Amino acid sequence: MPTPPVDLPREQKRITVRAIAATLVSVIVLSAATFGLPGAIDLPSDLAARFAFVVRIDLILGLWVVFAVRQVARIRFISAEDSRGSAYAPPSDRLAVPAAFLQNTLEQAFVAVMAHLAMATVSGPYSLAYVAGAVVLFCVGRVCFLAGYPKGAAGRAFGIVLTVIPTLGAYVWAAVATVMDLAS
Repeated sequence: MPTPPVDLPREQKRITVRAIAATLVSVIVLSAATFGLPGAIDLPSDLAARFAFVVRIDLILGLWVVFAVRQVARIRFISAEDSRGSAYAPPSDRLAVPAAFLQNTLEQAFVAVMAHLAMATVSGPYSLAYVAGAVVLFCVGRVCFLAGYPKGAAGRAFGIVLTVIPTLGAYVWAAVATVMDLAS
């Protein structure tokens, strides 16, 4: 499918605006979760229960990968040009977006789960509450990313930033906590 040329400076401005908006939404949601959930629900304190909490809540991220795999499999099942598999031909127009969504979701889920597992080792309820907020943002981010994908980079920007910012924050939080633990 040929694509029209992109006005790169205009597209970059649209990406930046959407990325800033997604960052603000992320900060609000993560702050509300981090400081609001510990008083509202009981979060585990012992390490094994903390890992169990994170693994269970991260099943939601796994379900996004399952959803994306299912979308690709469904198209491969009904599309003669895609049925042989990606080893034999590039994806058809019909399969291109679902395949790209699958690849990106798999990548994002992996890095998020690793960050969330690291957060399980950070003592106190706030890190687990943060993970819960991050999972919510991951879900909203995936919906926005998929819906915006056909609209180009600016169309994907809000969704990808909602997916990425909480993960980056978790990596920073866990890394700082690790350094502080090593220093004490």
